This record gives sequence, C-alpha cells and structure tokens, in this order.
Amino acid sequence: MAHSTALPNGHLSRRQKHQRSVQRDGRKRNGLCKEVKENGVANGGFYKRPFKESFEQAPMYVNVLTFIGFTVGTLFGYFRDFLRGFGLQRCNFATEREEQKDFVPLYQDFENFYKRNLYMRIRDNWDRPICSVPGPQFDMMERVSDNYNWTFRFTGRTIKNVINMGSYNYLGFAETDANALRTVCAVLNDYGAGVCSTRQEMGNLDKHVELENLVARFLGVEAAMAFGMGFATNSMNIPALVGKGCLILSDELNHSSLVLGARLSGATIRVFKHNNTKSLEKLLREAVIHGQPRSRRAWKKILILVEGIYSMEGSIVRLPEIVALKRKYKAYLYLDEAHSIGAVGPTGRGVVEYFGMDPDDIDVLMGTFTKSFGASGGYIAGRKELVDYIRTHSHSATYAAAICPPVAEQIIRAMKSVMGLDGNTEGLLRVRQLAENTRYFRRRLHELGFIIYGNEDSPVVPLLVYVPGKLGAFSRRMLSKNIGVVIVGFPATSLTESRARFCVSAAHTREMLEKVLQALDELGDFLNLKYSRNSRRSHRELSNETSFELED
Repeated sequence: MAHSTALPNGHLSRRQKHQRSVQRDGRKRNGLCKEVKENGVANGGFYKRPFKESFEQAPMYVNVLTFIGFTVGTLFGYFRDFLRGFGLQRCNFATEREEQKDFVPLYQDFENFYKRNLYMRIRDNWDRPICSVPGPQFDMMERVSDNYNWTFRFTGRTIKNVINMGSYNYLGFAETDANALRTVCAVLNDYGAGVCSTRQEMGNLDKHVELENLVARFLGVEAAMAFGMGFATNSMNIPALVGKGCLILSDELNHSSLVLGARLSGATIRVFKHNNTKSLEKLLREAVIHGQPRSRRAWKKILILVEGIYSMEGSIVRLPEIVALKRKYKAYLYLDEAHSIGAVGPTGRGVVEYFGMDPDDIDVLMGTFTKSFGASGGYIAGRKELVDYIRTHSHSATYAAAICPPVAEQIIRAMKSVMGLDGNTEGLLRVRQLAENTRYFRRRLHELGFIIYGNEDSPVVPLLVYVPGKLGAFSRRMLSKNIGVVIVGFPATSLTESRARFCVSAAHTREMLEKVLQALDELGDFLNLKYSRNSRRSHRELSNETSFELED
C-alpha cells in the first residue's frame, strides 16, 4: 500500500521543498492569500483552465544592437539637421516664419526631431491606401516617393489580393457578400445613411433600441447603451462616472482612450504594473489606508481600469484575480472588451465568459463594434441604474450624433449570427474557427523560433523585431510577398520592443496562414529575427534522440 511519511522541517525531501517553494512564490505573486480564503477559493484555483502567457526576454545582444541602432539614427539626424541649418540639404518640414520668431513657438524643434529624422525614413509603411473591403485579403493602391517619404505619388497600379494580417476583422464580418448584407441594404433604403441628431433629441430610433436590447441579452446584463464611436465610448463616459475626489487605478498599458477619459475626469490617477495583481493590491491597500492626499479623507470612489485583451501585447487580463481584489477593497471595475468581445470565449462573449465568470461581477462592461462585428461604435453595459445614469450624464450621449441605422443593422445581424438567432450556426463556427486559427498561428510562430507576446488564446499576436532598422525592411519585404502587416515602434511601444502586430481572423484560410508563415520563416532567417531560446525548433534535435549516454 502506498503511503507517505511526514518529515520535520529541517529534513524535507527535495520534492516537498519544491512544492513549498512553488506555493510560497504563488502567494507572494498574487498577494491574495487572505481574501481568497474568505471567498472560498483555494489559492491558485482562480482559473478553471490553464492560463498560459509568454513574454520571453530577448538575448542581451539584441537589446545592445537596438540601442546602437537608435544611437546611430539619432547621430545621423543631428548631422542632417546641421546640413539643413546651413542650407546644404533641403528643409521639408514646417518651420517658423521670420516675422514670428518673437512669438511663442508653434513647432518645438526637438519634439519634431524623431518624426523628421527617424519616422520619416519608414513612413511609407503606414497610411497605405486600401481600395477594397478589409477582409482576409484586400487591394491596395501602389504609391512611391521621390523625396524619401516626405511626399508620395500614386503610380496608377493596384496591388491585388494582399493577405490582410493587420485589420481587427476577428470574425470576418467585414464582408461584401450581397446575401449577408441584405438586411443592411434594406435599412439603408428605409432610414437613409445618417441620423443628424443626438440620442437625446431627434436621433433615438427603434433600431438603436433593438441594438441595445440585443447587446444586453448577448452579454447577460440588465441594460446597455450604444455609442457612435468606440474611442469616445471610453473618453467621454469615464468622466461621467468619476470626478474630483475619486481615484482611478489604471493598467500601465491601457489604451489611449482609457487614458484620455481618466485625465478628463479630474480624478486622481495612479498606474499599476501591467496585469500585475500584486502591484494593484499595493495601490488599493495604500488608497484605503491613507485616503486622499493632505485631507486623508476616504476616496469617494476607487475605479479600476483594465482591458480584456491588450491590443499591443496580446495579453488577457487576469480577471478572476482582479475581481477578487475589487471585492476585498470595495472598489469598482471598468472592463474594456474592445478586442475581446466576440474574439474569445466558447460563444464569443469575451473574457467574462472565457474565465467562466458572472457578468454581474464587473461593474462597467465596455466594448466596441469595430472589431469582431465589422461595424463602428461602442457600448456601455451593466446594471440598469448605471445605464440610465449614463444616458443623462454622458457627453457622448448628449452631444454626439447617434449611430447611423445601416451600421446599427450591421451590428445586429453580426451579433444575431454569433448568438444563433438567425437560424444557423455560422456565427458560432466563426468563433471556433478564430480560436483554431489563433492557436495554430501562435504555435507555428513559436516553433519557427520567433519571440511572440501574449496569451495563447489571444488573436492579437505581437512578433518582436526589436532593432529599429529592421522594422521598415520587415514591412516592405512582407508587402513584396503580397502580405500586409502592421509594424509598431517607439513611442507606441517601449524603446527596445519594436514589433510587428498580427491580427488573426476566422476568415483566414489555412492556405493563407501557411503562406504567411512560409514568408515569415524566410524573412526571419534573412533579417535574423528568430531570437527565441525556448522554441521547439531549438530542442528538436535533442527530442528526437532515442537513447542517451552519460559521459564520465
């Protein structure tokens, strides 16, 4: 009969020491031991499924080369400015007129240094003119520059069937199929293209009411309100929820719309480390103990701002742990599901469903229709009291034009498809196809030796390029292979973490993904981008061995 013997603390077995070390590290990382027991949840039992995220660090030489690249670019920038100052090189950027030299300057020379000397060198990789629907493939107007990207001219040629790896078309509802858009065309004929009024005046249509009821039903909450712009859904509604005397705790990598909304609110803002519950709990504890500065009065409200999927990192919020913290410290939680609604969860209902949680655990649910639903706009959802308050106090509801009816119908038909209310399972199949494509694409990139960030279930896939000189070459060579990608560098990312960001879609076929992966494999070797030390390729030779001999 199998049995185990308990050993004194001084005589622990190696396995027992390892188990205790893991448990101790887990308690230190979460900082939630006490409140977890109070809520009846065992430590480490927040997640009903494995939660796997990767943020592999690059080798030291890559960081050194990255800094050298920026240093060389900066030195050449100063040299070019020197030549421009003496008229030896043409000056194409905006400058002050002589008669305005005594005025307050409109253009700070150093602030524009990065743009004119570094960004301008690779400017051709952004703002590319698309001339078709942004589906799994698109057509693009070819343009060239004769003066190092200061201006462009069109060649008259169209680049056809470029594989789209950059649009947020997660479920593939950005489409032009006449049968799929039949109801949208009918609404366009009946209602026209615009509303020409706000919701509080003459712009409250039956289509808006239908949309909001459907959103509330989809999310499993009491009520919802739709807005015409996703960015404004955050920036204009957060000031309606908090103000002076309130505290906002914001993730350091939150979207700029959340940052702007927090700043406009007038509330005190404190930032915690990305997805780090220990850092968040420290700020919560300090806020409860010390209260407001100087007066030491208790904060009127404490609002935690997080995203479901972080659009630049590909990481998924640690929602169960954050909900446990907000309960313990009596805070409010604002969840931005712009990139996660429709994209994760067994039926596409976002990170709340992904973690198997109750929507009532989140105080303010926010999301957009611009990604998974192939439309535009956003929503705020939750309890009816919250939504009613937003209707009367939100600047977006009071001053902004309402969603145009054809766009509302596009959201309705896409959401009904995901819910299965249109009589078929196409929407659910799209959700499952997205999950399959995401895992396959991420697994293959890892096997090829690239460093990729984020959660294994996130359709946002950042591939780290690091060296600034390789960014432009990466994008241009991918386009030469008829693959459109998005590249991101400083200041949108940290100085040493320039990257290409892929957005996987349910509309991508396996053949499309294979073509992209083959191109990445070749380009990764050409540009030396395969920095990962944890890839399966690096261990393949060892794992294929069937016998091993130990050397003396």
